[in-house]
Amino acid sequence: MEYRNKGKAELLSPAGNPEKLRAAVLYGADAVYLAGKSFGMRGASGNFTNDELKWAVEYCHSRGVRVYITLNVMPRTAEYPALTEYVDFLRDLGADAVIVGDIGVFSLVRERAPQLDIHISTQASAVSAASCNAWYKMGAKRVVLARELTFREILDIKRNIPEELELEAFVHGAMCISYSGRCLLSNYFTGRDANHGVCAQSCRWMYSPVADPAREIQLSEANRPDVPIAVAAVEDGGDTFFMSSRDTSMIEHIRELEKSGIASYKIEGRVKSAYYTAAVTNVYRMALDSYRRDPDSYVTDPLWVRELDSVSHREYGTGFYFRSPHEDANTVTMHGYIREKAYLATAVEDSVTADEDGLYDTLFVERNKLVADETVELISPGKVGRAFKADSLRNEKGEPIESAPHPGMYFKLKVPFPVKEGDILRGGE
Repeated sequence: MEYRNKGKAELLSPAGNPEKLRAAVLYGADAVYLAGKSFGMRGASGNFTNDELKWAVEYCHSRGVRVYITLNVMPRTAEYPALTEYVDFLRDLGADAVIVGDIGVFSLVRERAPQLDIHISTQASAVSAASCNAWYKMGAKRVVLARELTFREILDIKRNIPEELELEAFVHGAMCISYSGRCLLSNYFTGRDANHGVCAQSCRWMYSPVADPAREIQLSEANRPDVPIAVAAVEDGGDTFFMSSRDTSMIEHIRELEKSGIASYKIEGRVKSAYYTAAVTNVYRMALDSYRRDPDSYVTDPLWVRELDSVSHREYGTGFYFRSPHEDANTVTMHGYIREKAYLATAVEDSVTADEDGLYDTLFVERNKLVADETVELISPGKVGRAFKADSLRNEKGEPIESAPHPGMYFKLKVPFPVKEGDILRGGE
C-alpha cells in the first residue's frame, strides 16, 4: 500500500464519525484520527462501533490514508478488563497506530499488541527532548507535543531526539485553557470528567462579576498585587469570560511549520461538523501543496483565510508557537463562537457534462434548508468556495420548487462548474 505524501509531513484530520472521515479523506487528509465508542477523549462525537472501525481502516487504506485510534483517556483500575478486551480487538484491526496518554495504557498495548505503533498523546505533556527520548526508549514511535511549546523549543527538541522519532503538533482548532488539556473544572462543576472525554467546557461558560458590571475585573496574585495576571472582559450584560482560549490557526505560517521538523500537522475538531472537517482540511491541503511546489515564491492566499473564517470557531490566534504562555495568555476577547456558514447539501453524483448553457445539472442531498434564488457557494477538493445563484431549484423529478426544506431530501440544481460526488454546497454571503 502506498500512503499519500510519503516522506513529507502529513496532514492529520479529525474523524468524529464515518461521515466526517469521508470528508477528511476526500478533501486531502494524509491521515485521520478517530475513536471507538469507549476510551477516546471526545465522548460528544459520534465515534465508531467496532464494525465501523473495521470499515474505516479498509476505506482509508484503500485510498492511501493512515488511521490512528485514540486510546487517550486516563482509565481507572476497574476499567482495565474492558480496555484489555478492546486492545485485543485493535491488535487485529490493522490500524496504523494508537494514541496513548497514560503509562498504564502504554504498558498494556505493548504487552497485548506489540505490533501496534504507539503515539504519545499531547496529554502526556511532553515539553522536552528528555521526555521524548524516554518515551522513545519505551517503544513510542511518535510524540504529540504539548501545545505550550514555541517553535524555538520544538526545533531544540528535534535536534536532540533520534531521527526516527516523529513529532506531531496541533496547527488548527480549539485549544483547552488547561495545561495540555488536563483539566478538572468540568469534573468539579458537573461531575463530567474531561480526562474521560466528556468535558462540559466549564472554562467557556459566562461568569457574572461580583463588582459593578461596568468595571473591568482585574485579577492579581496575592503575593504580587501590583502585577495583573488577567483582565476579565465584561459584556454589556455583565457577563465575564477570562478562561476561554482562542482557536489556533497557523494557515499564515506554513513556511515556519515546514521548517520546524514537525512530522504531522494536526487539526482539532472531532466534535465539529463534516463541513468543518472538509473546509479546514481542504485549506491546509491547498496551502501545503502550494508551498511544496514552489517554496521560494510561496505566499498565503487570502481566500484560504476567508475559508477558515467560514467555519465555526472562536477568535483565532497562533497558540504559543511565537510567544510562551507567560508572555501571552492566548485568551478570547469576546464570548462564544463565530458561526460557520450554513452547510446546505452534499453532491451525491458526478456532473461532468455541461448543457448548452454551460451548466452542470447535479443531484444533491440536503443538510439544511435551501431557498430558491439564494446565493450559495460550492466547495470542492483543491478549490475554495465559488458563488452562484440557486435559481434552478427542482425536486428529483425535475419540477421547480421554492425550497428544499427537509434534511435528507434530494434535489437538483444547475451549477456553473463541474461537480464531483462529495462536493459541498454552503450558504453564500
